[in-house]
Amino acid sequence: MDSARLSRNGTQLAQPSPWVVRWSLTIPARGRVLDLAAGSGRHARWLTARGYRVLAVDRDADALAGLTREGIEVLQADLEQGPWPLPDAHFDGIVVTCYLHRPLFSLLEAALAPGGVLIYETFMVGQQDFGRPTRPDFLLRPNELLGAFPGLVVLAFAQGYSQAPRPAMMQRITAYRP
Repeated sequence: MDSARLSRNGTQLAQPSPWVVRWSLTIPARGRVLDLAAGSGRHARWLTARGYRVLAVDRDADALAGLTREGIEVLQADLEQGPWPLPDAHFDGIVVTCYLHRPLFSLLEAALAPGGVLIYETFMVGQQDFGRPTRPDFLLRPNELLGAFPGLVVLAFAQGYSQAPRPAMMQRITAYRP
């Protein structure tokens, strides 16, 4: 599937999220960025092209395969089974899109370096009216991201209906570690 990725609701995604594009400017220049649940790397590629050092993590080795040729470090890991694969790592930026596994919230916060920025967007309650995902385990509750990272300072938060790339109910946050 080349550089495209299927979102959890089946839409093919090749371009980076506008939320990630907008808020990535707050990540320290030339910093180290974790693209968690990276899929085939639409955000990893975009960030690398802007001078960031990116580690793309995903359980799908095939999706990650082409990224190393583009100067992107990759790590194949199942984030929902076994131990956290990055126990001592710290990042200047962390990007998570179209993925939700709540037990990772505290680990992501701990992995963010001082001055680092977390950019997170995924589906929320109401998404079941538009398509996948539909299971409550994969849908954020209203305002959930606002309380998910208590040690971070919120720069921006949005939730609700989103028209593009396909109609969906989304929740987004950008926060930094002081």
